[in-house]
Amino acid sequence: MANAFEKIFDWKTYVFTAIAVISFSNFVVALFGQTIPGILITFFKIAGEYLILGAVCIFALTWILKAKPHNKPKKYSLVIFNVFGEKSKIENIRTEFRTLDVAWSFMKQYKKSYKLYNFALISDTQKSSVVKPNKPTIVRYI
Repeated sequence: MANAFEKIFDWKTYVFTAIAVISFSNFVVALFGQTIPGILITFFKIAGEYLILGAVCIFALTWILKAKPHNKPKKYSLVIFNVFGEKSKIENIRTEFRTLDVAWSFMKQYKKSYKLYNFALISDTQKSSVVKPNKPTIVRYI
């Protein structure tokens, strides 16, 4: 009888051991196959979203700080030069303008009419008067 009892006891031990190994392996497969990858994938998705959002915010902030509004001149003047490169004056022509397009148009018309003269279009900006008070900024020259 002891022999039969030992066989039965060994059989139950193997069954319980097999059930425990299968349960533990099922737990390990669920842990490393679904739970941990699911947590890591979720973490990296959220981290990626925050990384992209941070990069966009940094780009927008640097762009806003670097972008400066254009300080357009409020006044344009025409300077006339003769053949020798000296400033001269032609009577009855307009030399003060408010917009660049109008000044450029008049300058081209004057160049066609007075071929022996050169014309420089200068702007009255605050930057040019601060940096070089005696030298105005030449916008265009023909």
